[in-house]
Amino acid sequence: MKKQNDHAATARPRQVDATVDNLHSGCAGSTIIKYEWFIKSAASLHCAFLGTVECKMHQLPVSISYFQGLKFGHACEDAYTIGRPGIFFCTDRRQARGGYNSKRHDVLPQNIDLPPILPKKKKKPYPIPIKKIQQAARADKKLAEKGIEKPLEPPKNGLLVPDLIPVAYEVLDAWKILIRGLAQLLHIIPVHACSECSEIHIAESGHDIQDCSGPTSGSRRSFHSWVKGSINDVLIPIESYHMYDPFGRRIKHDTRFNYERVPAIVELCIQAGVELPEYPSRRRTKPIRMMGKKVIDMGGIVEEPAPHTFGNSGSSIVDLDTHRALERFPPPLESEVPRIAQETINAYEKVKWGLRKLMKNYTVKACGYCSEVHVGPRGHNAKLCGEFKHQWRDGKHGWQDATVDEVFPPNYVWHVEDPKGPPLKSALKRFYGKAPAVVELCMHAGARIPYKYKPLMRLDIVVPESEEARLIA
Repeated sequence: MKKQNDHAATARPRQVDATVDNLHSGCAGSTIIKYEWFIKSAASLHCAFLGTVECKMHQLPVSISYFQGLKFGHACEDAYTIGRPGIFFCTDRRQARGGYNSKRHDVLPQNIDLPPILPKKKKKPYPIPIKKIQQAARADKKLAEKGIEKPLEPPKNGLLVPDLIPVAYEVLDAWKILIRGLAQLLHIIPVHACSECSEIHIAESGHDIQDCSGPTSGSRRSFHSWVKGSINDVLIPIESYHMYDPFGRRIKHDTRFNYERVPAIVELCIQAGVELPEYPSRRRTKPIRMMGKKVIDMGGIVEEPAPHTFGNSGSSIVDLDTHRALERFPPPLESEVPRIAQETINAYEKVKWGLRKLMKNYTVKACGYCSEVHVGPRGHNAKLCGEFKHQWRDGKHGWQDATVDEVFPPNYVWHVEDPKGPPLKSALKRFYGKAPAVVELCMHAGARIPYKYKPLMRLDIVVPESEEARLIA
């Protein structure tokens, strides 16, 4: 036979004598097995091979149908055969041992599916499995029945985590850079927003994909009604009530106007240790004590200071909000656009990184039906939910643990290779990719694309012509 390459299997006749003990029902004897063809495989190749076998049984009172599970100790190491007389199937059951792909666990796929759109007539999935939530509740209940206090670690007991205070300041600084950069880039990069739904598009003109879900979309055959977009269309504003003491009195529906609304990211940074004179926060020196769900010692009720009103436009807190940001920041020079775009996308990644670290320790609640977010150990009681089955809940929110995307929505948009090219079409929708709005905006301004967004953007797919699309499988 011709010798093939190192990785190819070679076949040659071979006769092997194997002694089989305890074949079935404790039968003893010897079996001479003659291989007509034996496939020899390299140990590094985890393959399966097929051949024929001639079996001569001596003093075997059992039926030949029990001839299964025969193990070969010398001819085929760590291999098992299953079959009937005359034919055997041998396969290596050893696990792979560190091949050339064993160290490439962090390699991202070439393309990934677009993010799913959650149905509005259904509650959002729990980020923590419901069984784990029930187990923790049962454990707390057992401790309360025995009269044992619930063990609490910072920040669950009202104290700050010293290691997360610098992270909170970094997130707040990156948040300011993100707002300033987006406001400057919007003077140059055109952004279009639909006046009937939440869709936005970053290009010279709006796309022609028929996916509008607005109230009058039927008369427009689901085409979008494009208008000029703003910074709030790119950076979706998620606000939360600012509380002086998150463990204090709960916000009621009648007292909701006594509390100021601030961006949820800013409120999370304040509760994590950032000091802003305009938004004071109570800093405890003694931990809170709880037994079950009942707070037995919270250090007393402290009178909250008077709410702050925005009067001075030069205050530092103005930079924390997107209100009138385009008027506060002038258009940049053309030579500075790539640098600003890169700083903006770096700030975007810094905010996401900091939010993940802060939300692993500090509690943030989100409504399972609408986009309301509350930063604190428990949600408020304002009856403002108007989504699915809100009548059954009397307008109250269905609070559950929040995710990073609920506090800082990515706001995915269609990726456009050529902003000045023809508009996107519905017939070629499956060939287009998506990207977060901030990433898409900064990419058009000259920033480098982070590698983790490339599979979602589908950069390696060639978009065919309209008449070619039907010929593609």
